[in-house]
Amino acid sequence: MARPGTPVFLERSRYRQRRMMDAVRLLAVLGAGLWMLPLLWPSAGVGTSESLPMSRALLYIFGVWWVLIAAAYLLARQQRRMPETSDDAGPL
Repeated sequence: MARPGTPVFLERSRYRQRRMMDAVRLLAVLGAGLWMLPLLWPSAGVGTSESLPMSRALLYIFGVWWVLIAAAYLLARQQRRMPETSDDAGPL
């Protein structure tokens, strides 16, 4: 609940900083989910002829890794360009 006399909404720059931090946190969860995806692929032990080779799984995992590195770099670069705001009002 908002304290009396405090604004209900955050200023635009502070709001964008918080959403950027949310994107950074979401990137970690998304990366973990994408890395677990090969566990759902059919394997040779199941007896199906549609199994994928291990090399394809490794290429996928390293591809996801590189995409996560690039996304983290872009998010950090974008966050560095944001102006600093003061936290006079404290955490909301």
